[in-house]
Amino acid sequence: MKRSINEVFRSVSTLDVANGNRSKDRDRDVNRHRERDRGQDRDRERGRGRDRCERDRELNRRIQDWEREEEAKARKKAQVEKLVEREREKELDAIKEQYLGGKKPRKRVIRPSDKLRFSFDWENTEDTSTDMNALYQNPHEAQLLFGRGFRAGMDRLEQKKQAAKHEREMRRKDGVVERPEEADTYDSLDMRVDRHWRDKRLEEMTERDWRIFKEDSNISYKGTRIPRPMRSWEESKLTSELLKAVERAGYKEPRSIQMAAIPLGLQQRDVIGISETGSGKTAAFVLPMLAYISRLPPMSEENETEGPYAVVMAPTRELAQQIEEETAKFAHYLGFRVTSIVGGQSIEEQGLKIAQGCEIVIATPGRLIDCLETRYVVLNQCNYVVLDEADRMLDMGFEPQVAGVLDAMPSSNLKPENEEEELDEKKIYRTTYMFTATMPPGVQRLAGKYLRNPVVVTIGTAGNTISERVLWMKESDKFFKLQKLLDELGDNTAIVFVNTKKSCDFIAKNLDKAGYRVTISHGGKSQEQREISLRGFRAKRYNVLVATEVVGRGIHISDVAHVINYDMPKDIKMYTHRIGRTGRAGKSGVATSFLTRNDTSIFYDLKQKLVQSNSVVPPELARHEASRFKPRRVLDRPPRHSDTVYIN
Repeated sequence: MKRSINEVFRSVSTLDVANGNRSKDRDRDVNRHRERDRGQDRDRERGRGRDRCERDRELNRRIQDWEREEEAKARKKAQVEKLVEREREKELDAIKEQYLGGKKPRKRVIRPSDKLRFSFDWENTEDTSTDMNALYQNPHEAQLLFGRGFRAGMDRLEQKKQAAKHEREMRRKDGVVERPEEADTYDSLDMRVDRHWRDKRLEEMTERDWRIFKEDSNISYKGTRIPRPMRSWEESKLTSELLKAVERAGYKEPRSIQMAAIPLGLQQRDVIGISETGSGKTAAFVLPMLAYISRLPPMSEENETEGPYAVVMAPTRELAQQIEEETAKFAHYLGFRVTSIVGGQSIEEQGLKIAQGCEIVIATPGRLIDCLETRYVVLNQCNYVVLDEADRMLDMGFEPQVAGVLDAMPSSNLKPENEEEELDEKKIYRTTYMFTATMPPGVQRLAGKYLRNPVVVTIGTAGNTISERVLWMKESDKFFKLQKLLDELGDNTAIVFVNTKKSCDFIAKNLDKAGYRVTISHGGKSQEQREISLRGFRAKRYNVLVATEVVGRGIHISDVAHVINYDMPKDIKMYTHRIGRTGRAGKSGVATSFLTRNDTSIFYDLKQKLVQSNSVVPPELARHEASRFKPRRVLDRPPRHSDTVYIN
């Protein structure tokens, strides 16, 4: 059948519509693929752009490092060239002086009125002091009778040493070969003097060797019947368990305070130790204390209600907990129980720990006297007491509490007041250790009342490993200078000290915004928060610690490279304790202080301390009126109209 024209047209139009739809679908798919390809191209272009930026930044960083190195090399080269040029000029001047002669001195015409005038200035030619004469600068050491004579009034052993050295030099120059029998003679006579005290056995040490040993170790004593210091742990007479604990703690050689104080503690002597911060004094009193407790009957149910065997008092909670950790470390092989009694924790829980029995209590004076008054703690069998940072405890007003604790101990085992009486080695006496950085009247009063014939041990001078810098500036320039110092810190750690909690929070917040790894510690934080901050700082998670006086003393943080006094303290003692956070355990450190015109209360003492430590005194500080006179406290007098006048 033949289709009609309309049907044909309809079928054709239907095909056209279908073809058009398929064409649109193809175009839509093509456009979608194109858009996806364009997106991928844009992502790849962004990635390449970021890589180019990273490469450009790395290249710029390397170029800047290279430019800085080149500038440093150029400056060093210029300094060397300038020095060479200066030496060349001196050489030419000397040649001219030798061959051409110097300038003829002009004849000075003296007026008659000047002849009788006294002159206060002297010329160098008139100086007769020994250091101006080359002959006195290089004295010739006379060898009397070819090295066999002695000069009166001088150390004979030292002369023998010099004579033996001179004899060997003469024989070496003359080519004389010594015979074996002569060598034996020289060994027996002269080499005995040449040997260092480190190479000698204990029985070979002479008085001179001990004197040199104490000078090398910066040890000085004050007292009577003082035992020899120990040179090594093997000479310490400690028990094998304590020596194993010392080796486990990583103590290779004893420090100076340990060399001097441990033999005294083993003899039950009372000791006053004066040493720099970070000198190892914790081990100096803990090891003799553990040796003392090991001689006592073991703690059992029969005597644990009588209290601990030893008490250690410290001014702050942080220091007490630090001493607790060190004591537990040394008591590892002895099995002694160590408990701390500090504020910020439940007094009932602490009293329960004491009631369960412990050999050693580490406490702050305030919390310990509270436990004594509430009968949570008794000290009926405590005969070993340590006062760490005694001057700090008195500065904080703990003198009544310290005296109350000492009075609560039994007085039947006090040493005899007459130091000539021999101590019975079998008897247990009360032993008191006191460590302090200074000896103010309060500490002297406490020592005179409770210590019997103490030996004063002084170790070195405080702060000799610390480089002190004082910068004079305006208050508004402090934060900029602080950032500059912290930028130079690198991977090292620093402590920034301020005076108020508000300043502490403000500075820490701004340093954190600037990208520094900073933590904070002050009295407004809880005990747990402060401990977390200190642990993070010790573990190097943070390299900047902003703190108030809470960290100013007694807290041991190893490897602190820089201490910055953002705010100056009010007195020189606190300044000394602050900078003592660096330069500990024999390592060097830097202490930088920001000084403003508002810190006049410390000007005089600070200037004296800088002069004593051979540090640079800023000219503004040296010229200031407040640095010339020591400030005195003037007591306020009540107004005169309140006076009572008596008339007969």
